[in-house]
Amino acid sequence: MERKDRTIKTHKTPSVVFILLPLFVFAHFTHHLVAALITPLLPFIRDSFKMDYTRAGVLISAFNLAYGGSQLPGGWLGGIAGFRMLITLGISGVAFFGILVGLSPGFILMSVFLILMGVIGGGYHPSASPVISRAVDEKHRGKALGIHQIGGTGSFFLAPLIAAGIARVLGWRGAFISLSVPTFIFGIFFSFLLKRWGYGREYDAGKIDAGIEKEKNKIALRYIVPILILNVCTQTFIYSSISFVPLYVVDRLGGSKEVAAAMLSLVHSAGLWGGPLGGFLSDRIGKIPIFLFVGIIAAPLIYLLNHISFGWSISVLLLFMGMAHYMGMPVTEAYIITHSPQKHRSTVLGFYYFASRGGPGVVAPFLGFLIDRFNFNTAFNVIASLMGIIAAVCTTLILGKRADSGS
Repeated sequence: MERKDRTIKTHKTPSVVFILLPLFVFAHFTHHLVAALITPLLPFIRDSFKMDYTRAGVLISAFNLAYGGSQLPGGWLGGIAGFRMLITLGISGVAFFGILVGLSPGFILMSVFLILMGVIGGGYHPSASPVISRAVDEKHRGKALGIHQIGGTGSFFLAPLIAAGIARVLGWRGAFISLSVPTFIFGIFFSFLLKRWGYGREYDAGKIDAGIEKEKNKIALRYIVPILILNVCTQTFIYSSISFVPLYVVDRLGGSKEVAAAMLSLVHSAGLWGGPLGGFLSDRIGKIPIFLFVGIIAAPLIYLLNHISFGWSISVLLLFMGMAHYMGMPVTEAYIITHSPQKHRSTVLGFYYFASRGGPGVVAPFLGFLIDRFNFNTAFNVIASLMGIIAAVCTTLILGKRADSGS
C-alpha cells in the first residue's frame, strides 16, 4: 500500500509529464504502425487477391469495425486488467496479428486476422487519454492530447513511405512481417518499463478517471451529442474517402502503386501539426470554433476529389483533408474529458472512440459499392452531400445550444 501511494503521488509531479508524455507519443506510434499499412498496400493486396472495390472496402471495414467496437469495453477492461495490460495488447497484440496478416493465404483469412487485430487493439485509447489528461492541468489538456496524437499520426505518415519501399523489394507480405516483428518486441519492452516504474493495476481506468480534477462547468450529455456526431462524421467520412485514394490514383489518375501508397503520407503529415495546432487554438479561442471549422470544410474537400489532377492539386487537397481529419481529434477528447459528467466520462469516451474508429468500417464498404456500381465521381459526390447535410444540422444545433459556454 505504501508503494502504491508513493506512485500515485509522483504521478502528479511536473517531472512525470516530461517522462510520461514522450513515452505515450512513441507508444501511440507503435500502436498504429501495423494497422497503418492496410490502406497504402491496398493496390498490392488487390492485385494479389484479385479483389474488386467492394471487397477492398470490406478489407478496410474488417479492421475498423472491430477496432471501433472494441473501444466500448476498453475503459471497463482497464478497470479490471489495468491500463498496462491493455497498452501491451495494443502494441504487441496488434503486431502479432500483423504477422499473421502477412502470412494470410487468401482474402477471407486475412479479413479474420484484421478483425482480431482490431479487437485486441481497442483498449489503447480508452486507457491512454485519461492518464495523460490527469497528468496536466485542464488549461493545457488540449495541447497535451494534441502532442500525444503526433505519435499516431507519425505512424500513418511514415507507414506509406516505408511500406511502399519494402513492398517493392519484399512484397506486401514482407512489409507487414518486417514491421510487425520489431513492434511486437517493443510492446513487451514497454510493458516491462511500465511495470518496473510502477504503472500497474493501481492506475486502472476508474481511478484515473476519478483523479481528473472536477471542473466547475459540466455540460449536460444532450449538449455533447451534436458535437460528437459532427466530429465523428467528419473523421469517418474523410478517412473513408482517403482510404480509396491509392486505388483512385492508380485506376483513375494513372499513377504507380508505389506513388499511390506514398501519396497517403501527405494526408497524414497534416496530423503532425494539425492535431497540436487544434489543441493549441482550442486552449486559446475555445473548442467549438475548431469543431465547426473542420466540420464545415469536410464536405467541400471530399467533393473536390472529383476535380483534381495528378500533380500539385491532389497534393494540396490531401494536405487539407489531413488537416480537417486530425485537427479536431485532441479537441474532442479534451472537450469530453472536461465537460462530460464524471460518472459518464468513460462511457462517453468509449462511444466516441467506438464511432470515430469504427465508423469507416461502415462507410468504406458502402463507398466501395458505389464505386463498383457507378464510378468514383458519383461515390465521392454522395459522401460529400451526406457530410454537408450532417454538418449543417449539427452546426445549427451546436450554435443554438451554446454548448461551449465556459469551455
